[in-house]
Amino acid sequence: MNALRLHAHDGSRRLVYEAAPEPRPGAGEVLVRVHAAGVIPTELDWAPTRTARDGTPRRLPLIPGHELSGVVEAWGEEVGGFRVGDAVYGMNDWYADGALAEYCVASAAALAPKAHALDHVQAAAVPISALTAWEGILERGDVGPGRRVLVHGGAGAVGTFAVQLAAWRGAHVIATCSARNAALVRELGADEVVDYATARFEDVARDLDLVFDTAGGDALVRSLPLLRPGGTALTIAADVEGSADPRVRDAFFIVAPDAGNLAEIGQYLDDGTLRVVVAEVVPLAEAARAFERRRGGPAGKTVVSVVEPRSV
Repeated sequence: MNALRLHAHDGSRRLVYEAAPEPRPGAGEVLVRVHAAGVIPTELDWAPTRTARDGTPRRLPLIPGHELSGVVEAWGEEVGGFRVGDAVYGMNDWYADGALAEYCVASAAALAPKAHALDHVQAAAVPISALTAWEGILERGDVGPGRRVLVHGGAGAVGTFAVQLAAWRGAHVIATCSARNAALVRELGADEVVDYATARFEDVARDLDLVFDTAGGDALVRSLPLLRPGGTALTIAADVEGSADPRVRDAFFIVAPDAGNLAEIGQYLDDGTLRVVVAEVVPLAEAARAFERRRGGPAGKTVVSVVEPRSV
């Protein structure tokens, strides 16, 4: 099969489009013919990209990308409920070869039926981003009516879902983003939008019940004094994972796969409660450029098309 593979952990980001062995599903796993895959540019710096589960260095080359949309091709033992050709979307194991390839293996428990209203490109932008926002806003943040929520990076892949979910739950939502994306973030439900390049969010946000940080840098630390007593701070920014500040370490979380939540999210995508924002679609042969970091770029997630753009 064709795939994008990483050949070095030395920071050179040696990503090569080349032939790779086709994976085979083991017990509890499903082989998916990938139609499209989402990209998280910081993934190449994550611990699971550099090290195996036991802490030893990951074997190279490896395939990045861990959210996908495609069709079921085959499955291993102890798997039921799937048929060949079923359209599915979901995540696969952080420590396994990912979805920037024509085929990918994922746990059956991490896949759900693809939302009917979405094509594969749109669906590939959902799994990690929407599940992260769901876990942060609804489960860890327990957002409800009257709560005040600050979302850093409101135009990003996760931030666009976080803004929508917080607004849907009746919260007062303040979001930071670039000026070019401010109108969209308001459309998604933000009550107040702060252009991080020209204004200080500290001058707008106060008495917060939840800070949800997707941007990284010093945003979370600067936000902590703005929390009400008992308020919650959360971050998914990879650059704080090894922070020496215990407040930052306690706020950091990594999303867990959850097929049930993903199926429920699919219902809200189908009925129009939630919408997907795709920043750019890149063909698999050019997928290396999808890992370029562009703060203030187009809103939403970059998606790699493995089959055909906008294929259902």
